[in-house]
Amino acid sequence: MEKKEFINLISDKMKLVRTEQNFSQDKMSEILGISKKTLVQIEKRRTEANWTTIVAFCALFNHSQLLISSIGDNPVDFVQLIASKNGGIPKEKTMGGKIWWKEIDYRGDFRLQQNLISNHYRILDQYDYRWHSSFNKEESVSRLIELQELEAIDDRR
Repeated sequence: MEKKEFINLISDKMKLVRTEQNFSQDKMSEILGISKKTLVQIEKRRTEANWTTIVAFCALFNHSQLLISSIGDNPVDFVQLIASKNGGIPKEKTMGGKIWWKEIDYRGDFRLQQNLISNHYRILDQYDYRWHSSFNKEESVSRLIELQELEAIDDRR
């Protein structure tokens, strides 16, 4: 998913998340640091939110079930993935991919998964820590092989 497509998706969900959180337009615009007029324009789909507003929105409402189900992953992780474009997301604990993920490949203690909604890839270890994220399958498979090889070297020590 490209940045513009993500901005469009999140802009489209802002009113629904505001309603889900039971916030007025005044309160939501205050939380996001934008004018009420701008929020109304976004909610009526006359304009899209800018990247800064999208990042703030995803960070502030990262536990919104509506937002998570729209993306298929933690919104903040997704923002980082789009912003980095190279999959340089810090290693962190995940839920292991019980929902929204399918297993693509296994190598040693690592597994490659693909998100069922956004189609991006990630590599998790046996403890469900994320080692890599990318939209590029070849890059992800290459990183999986690299991690397996590093693991084999460590096992020999």
